Amino acid sequence: MILNVNIGQMPIQLDMKANLSHILNMMGQIEEGELLILPEAALSGYDHDLRFLDQIDVNQLQDSLDHLTEQVKMRKVHLIFGSSLRENEKWINAGIYLSPDGNMEVYRKVNLATHERNAFTAGSQLPIFNMETNQGVVRFGIQLCREIRFPEQWKFLSMEGAQFIAYLTNVISVDSLPVWKSHLISRAAENQRFILGSNVADLNQGCPSIVVSPKGDVLEEIISDKVALKRVQIDLSSVSNWYLDQSRTDVVKIKSDITR
Repeated sequence: MILNVNIGQMPIQLDMKANLSHILNMMGQIEEGELLILPEAALSGYDHDLRFLDQIDVNQLQDSLDHLTEQVKMRKVHLIFGSSLRENEKWINAGIYLSPDGNMEVYRKVNLATHERNAFTAGSQLPIFNMETNQGVVRFGIQLCREIRFPEQWKFLSMEGAQFIAYLTNVISVDSLPVWKSHLISRAAENQRFILGSNVADLNQGCPSIVVSPKGDVLEEIISDKVALKRVQIDLSSVSNWYLDQSRTDVVKIKSDITR
């Protein structure tokens, strides 16, 4: 199965209207049936000083989500992006999938950064999402930012049947760039999955926006402070369980204890 994917990066501001405009502009550059990946907090914006959450207009956020949902449905595209979301009077750091049929799926960040833990509520599941395409169903997972450092989560998603993992981040730290890129190559090669990653556009990017193949080959990457969009055609038949099936489960076993 062939899938056309687009990795996009944009400056992310504490200005939801500006963020929404960037997202819509990028959606306008992709073709019907294609997938667009955008960074962590692409809609809501993000700041290390988490008091920014107190300034979010929840009604504006919901209106923006509704507008994106309608635009995705009208354009018949697939969109994965990040945003803070308000659920049950609490904030979550979310990865969101909007599908052409108008549905919204949400991944709630499981492994929050230490400074996030008093402001966000951590998720408790690593779900697999289904993407309906003309060629069949594609299965995928989402990981956010520092979860790059927890390979067991990526292995779990792969064992659960993810064919690609969307990696959404918002990291600005020039010193971390080679390390985080290496992490993504390892996550792809050790699990034999495609990694589709998007980071914020910034002079001091701490991680590239990137597409990595199941062999660990970098198919595309963006390291820039500019708005950018790259299209890559990926062949999902190259996804494999060859290494996963060789895991010594008598020594270490990764399994789910979540009741479905």
